Amino acid sequence: MNDELLTVNQPAELLEVGTITSPQGLKGELRVYPDSDFPERFTQAGTRWLRHPDTSDLKQVQLQGGRYLAGKNLYVIKIEGVEDRSQAEKLRNYKLLVDKRDRPKLQAGEYHVSDLVGLEVYDQQTQENIGVVIDLYSAGNDLLEIELHKQPQTQAKPKRDLSQISRRSKRKKYRPKSNQPLTIFIPFVKEIVPVVDIPNQRLEISPPDGLINIHETESD
Repeated sequence: MNDELLTVNQPAELLEVGTITSPQGLKGELRVYPDSDFPERFTQAGTRWLRHPDTSDLKQVQLQGGRYLAGKNLYVIKIEGVEDRSQAEKLRNYKLLVDKRDRPKLQAGEYHVSDLVGLEVYDQQTQENIGVVIDLYSAGNDLLEIELHKQPQTQAKPKRDLSQISRRSKRKKYRPKSNQPLTIFIPFVKEIVPVVDIPNQRLEISPPDGLINIHETESD
């Protein structure tokens, strides 16, 4: 593969969809750990970009195709010009990116994570603006993480078991931080989140009694 950086016709905004973890076999194929739930990011031929893990320099490449590696949550992809294991080894830890405008078609009731993050959250009954969506996780059912606008003046670090939660658009480990804003998790299902209004940048929640206590301001 030509090492020259290709910046011609680079999109204004790129979306990270995976990380190259290692070569696959001897013919230049690459294993990719996905940060996207859309298989076509890895299986459909077309233009992609690679970002250097240290310098963030970009290379424009052509994806020739790919396949899912069952049981390992990995994809195996083939990039034009990468013909042997030696070339593939040089791409360890590179990020795989796509043009953000190249968005897979969604079914009714499906949303891109990037469209949900940043939405203001309202209590459907009171119309109080209680917080903002900061992330989406998968844990059997999808969970919205909401940062509350009303933060307690004193709070103990919330105890959360995130061992079964994985990042849907960008997997990452939860690391407690000092002075971390209080957040809550709610299931992203129609019964609890009946209104998702992307054009107006808001969603409404109607949680059953006891699911969350959005007015709690102190911890023992």
